[in-house]
Amino acid sequence: MDGPGFPERTLLIRRAAARLCLRFGWSPLHEVRLANGRRADILALQPGGGFACIEVKSGLRDYLADGKWMEYQPFCDQFFFAVDADFPRDILPPETGLIVCADREADMLREPLCFRLPAPRRKALLERFAWLAAGRLAALEDPMGVAGLALGLSED
Repeated sequence: MDGPGFPERTLLIRRAAARLCLRFGWSPLHEVRLANGRRADILALQPGGGFACIEVKSGLRDYLADGKWMEYQPFCDQFFFAVDADFPRDILPPETGLIVCADREADMLREPLCFRLPAPRRKALLERFAWLAAGRLAALEDPMGVAGLALGLSED
């Protein structure tokens, strides 16, 4: 029997990468729309206020079809690819971080170059992160009560 399909593989990699974030003391938030319209698979708030963006790639075809990864860099201090153990790692750019996932665990095999966000962008990103995290938590507690919250989370 073959391994998991595309959606399942993506989910497994994302969960393992989020667990790695938690092990590092980072706070991962899934599917975060950035001000440029891109959506980060995982945006993690790091101790000290840094941000790591983690782009999940479920396979070679997924990576080759998506050349937008450089558009995430202006919205994070560190950028990582998260892949599974079967992914051909040598094709990934060497300046990016590398997280390799197997089963439900993940390891960071390469640290990325670090780019410090400008203070105004960091502040805006931190506020957006807080709004999204709080809104998602509130939605779990009271889905009907936060139906209008989306208006406060607009991209403007």
